[in-house]
Amino acid sequence: MLDPLICLELLTPAEMGEADRMTIAAGTPGSLLMEAAGLAVADEAARLARTRGKIVVLCGPGANGGDGFVAARRLGERGFPVTLGLLGSREALTGDAAVAAARFAGAILPAVAVDLGGAACVIDALFGAGLARDIDGEARAVVERINRHARSGGRVLAVDTPSGVDGATGSVRGVAVEATASVTFFRLKPGHLLEPGRSLCGAIRLIDIGIPASVLPRIAPSAFVNSPCLWSDALPRLDSRSHKYARGAALVLSGPAHQTGAARLAARAALRAGAGIVTLASPLDAVAVNAAHLTAVMVAPFSGAGGFDALLADVRRRAVALGPGAGAGPELRDLVAAALTRPAQGRTVVMDADALTSFAGEAVELAALIGRGGHSAVMTPHEGEFARLFAGADGIDAGGDKLARARAAAQLTGAVVVLKGSDTVVAAPDGRAAIGWDLPPTLATAGSGDVLTGFVTGLAAQGVPAFEAAATAVWLHGAAARVFGPGLVSEDLPEALPGVLAALRAQ
Repeated sequence: MLDPLICLELLTPAEMGEADRMTIAAGTPGSLLMEAAGLAVADEAARLARTRGKIVVLCGPGANGGDGFVAARRLGERGFPVTLGLLGSREALTGDAAVAAARFAGAILPAVAVDLGGAACVIDALFGAGLARDIDGEARAVVERINRHARSGGRVLAVDTPSGVDGATGSVRGVAVEATASVTFFRLKPGHLLEPGRSLCGAIRLIDIGIPASVLPRIAPSAFVNSPCLWSDALPRLDSRSHKYARGAALVLSGPAHQTGAARLAARAALRAGAGIVTLASPLDAVAVNAAHLTAVMVAPFSGAGGFDALLADVRRRAVALGPGAGAGPELRDLVAAALTRPAQGRTVVMDADALTSFAGEAVELAALIGRGGHSAVMTPHEGEFARLFAGADGIDAGGDKLARARAAAQLTGAVVVLKGSDTVVAAPDGRAAIGWDLPPTLATAGSGDVLTGFVTGLAAQGVPAFEAAATAVWLHGAAARVFGPGLVSEDLPEALPGVLAALRAQ
């Protein structure tokens, strides 16, 4: 079994097909790959079944169905009673799938005629991740029967992805199987991590079936699982010469007196993430309340865009965060413009919340500011903020898949885009993308996003490049939530971070 947190590359169905073709061209028969895949499915089905009860295998007309035929044969050899149903006719099968069907000695029933009642496990081998159209007709009826079985407590094992889940996007093609678990091969696909595909897959097993990693450089995948193997080499290392400014200084913009908490959360998070010194840029009316709540974070009063520009003049401040609780509107637009265009070599500007909403429908104008200043930029929108900012933007389909939208937004703006959610996508302008793995639902709490902004800012202040800072921050955010567990509130995330970082350093 492969570790998906080490096997970083995510392959689209087309890229996975290319990996298969290259492996076969190098001398490994396709039937051997199918045998290995079917054996892995049989192993997992036997584990899920727990008993020697009936196992139902539902096969489709392609390679996915071929894997199902192999699994059915292997399970029968182990003494499991197996019922196999096929969509379409046996005579229509071709290639390796036809060979696998010929090796199966049992009866082959029409898939719609198979009784799922009493099955210890149902294997969904109908359609793979590359399904090109919506499921309808007889196939839809079979999927709906599988789901009724699953909702009544039955166990369902999907081959590759649950039938109906688009492997490239995680979207549902008409209807999709709700699996207890999924077995997939060589590398995960984006659809295994992007919702709703992620939830429909259940527990995911990634299996080595003999495709060599040497095919990857020729495929050149650009999407990855967000895990420490992706970015750990970019993390800063302290030594005896380190001091607070060498570690990096960050500036975080506060909102007015009645909404200062979000910026303080971000500032505290930046400090915990490793910035040597963090300063809260505070409007005059908020100085007293900010000073009363802060200790290690400095408070710097300012008035208007000119006063904020004076704070930006300190070139040691290598990261600036704007947006949390800042109050959307023209005044904030001016401050964002100042941060993006003020000369400062090696600075990263992190924009969230109100900073993005202040440019609603004006993504092109924001992109121009980013391009004009030449700074690294990171945006951390949730879906609502993303929709407002990119409303009407050319090339960004509001209803399109998450990975494509994040990539298009990054390319348009020149910023690293962190499109948040349980499947957070970090996309760079050059096309690289990282998708979050198992981000806990406890992160859905007020202020959580402000802390994430702070984590990005604190890492960027230490010189971590924008894409790596954003991907690292997303992972640390999730890890801190997992460490803390139930009862999490946003203030707990920075305090849980030292333990996460210590464990990370020890790996």
